[in-house]
Amino acid sequence: MSRRIKSRRVCKLPEVKAFVPVPAREEKLPVVLTVDEYEAVRLIDKEGFSQEVCGMYMQVARTTVQRIYNNARKKMADSLVEGRPLRIEGGDFWVCGEED
Repeated sequence: MSRRIKSRRVCKLPEVKAFVPVPAREEKLPVVLTVDEYEAVRLIDKEGFSQEVCGMYMQVARTTVQRIYNNARKKMADSLVEGRPLRIEGGDFWVCGEED
């Protein structure tokens, strides 16, 4: 039996939910970045937090943040290098200020 996935805390939802290469010469399958992966990238790369501090904000372990962040970077690299659209959606998260 696998472990239950713990929901991650997200305090800022993305304003832009999709990025498309220009020009789009052919239709390619989009890369899907989850909202919690977006939040890890935002906190670490935009806000300059360490993975440990990011984990405190998202209320998960540093090792979980490391895995989420590495997955997100791989997906973003795939999108950029392969010219694939990038969508931000889904994931197991809850938004700051919302009741359980």
